[in-house]
Amino acid sequence: MLTPWGDIPVSDAHVHFFSDGFFRLLAKQKEGLSKEAIGAQLGWEMPPPDPVDLGARWVAELDRRGVRKAAIMASIPGDEASVEAAAKAYPKRFFGYFMVNPLAPHSLAHVRGALAAGCLRVPCLFPAMHRYWLHEKESVAIIEAAADTGKGVVFIHCGVLSVGVRKRLGLSSPFDLRYSNPVDIHGLALRFPGVSFVIPHFGAGYFREALMVADLCPNVYLDTSSSNSWMRYQEGELTLARVLRKALGVLGPTRLLFGTDSSFFPRGWNESVFQEQIAALQEVGAGAGDAAAILGGNLERILG
Repeated sequence: MLTPWGDIPVSDAHVHFFSDGFFRLLAKQKEGLSKEAIGAQLGWEMPPPDPVDLGARWVAELDRRGVRKAAIMASIPGDEASVEAAAKAYPKRFFGYFMVNPLAPHSLAHVRGALAAGCLRVPCLFPAMHRYWLHEKESVAIIEAAADTGKGVVFIHCGVLSVGVRKRLGLSSPFDLRYSNPVDIHGLALRFPGVSFVIPHFGAGYFREALMVADLCPNVYLDTSSSNSWMRYQEGELTLARVLRKALGVLGPTRLLFGTDSSFFPRGWNESVFQEQIAALQEVGAGAGDAAAILGGNLERILG
């Protein structure tokens, strides 16, 4: 992609794969709700039944925007097969991520099977959503499964968790922020030094804590995705450029992963987030090498 630093390969570390399966599982959570009703209420383009077709839609979108690869996430437990099908059909374009609830029956077996098959690479943990501590045996077992692959990556959502689609549909979101502190990752990152731990949204309000853990653990990464609206909770006037400058000062350029948090059509890939991050990187004086690492090189390195 043509950037202010020249032609740089861009890979997005955070894209939600809102499949037909995702919406049908979501619809089951409220009586009278259906996929068709969701589409009408949100004004979104509902995905085709076949996830491979949705994968093709995303490939065309990435091509249009000049994005080389994307990490696509199954955004509800039970929809892993959708991302797996798309990643299998387009292995050179997608990295497969999938949400896991460690407390659900047979979750460990599902994770081990998914990782062994190879198309799904990264289990995603949302402790506040599913209400568990990261040091509980069920969540540790998921991380052990990732470690057993030899080059494991685990995505752990920390901080503020607000799922916009759930709000707009009037779905209950009994999340509990007690479980969302990045500090809880510290002991796990030390215990599993071969696993790369990815904390999205700069810790989503726990920026200081995310920096502390990343400073102590060289296998902790931060992703830059979304609008980062959590900045309004911080004291003083915080900007994305100031966040990036601080993050670069602690982690350096090799442990930051560019992401947009894109999710639905017709919006598609969120170009505005990309442009905001490009402007912030320019403001902090990032060079071409650092920009190339953050905008895609780091993601492709840790996932191989």
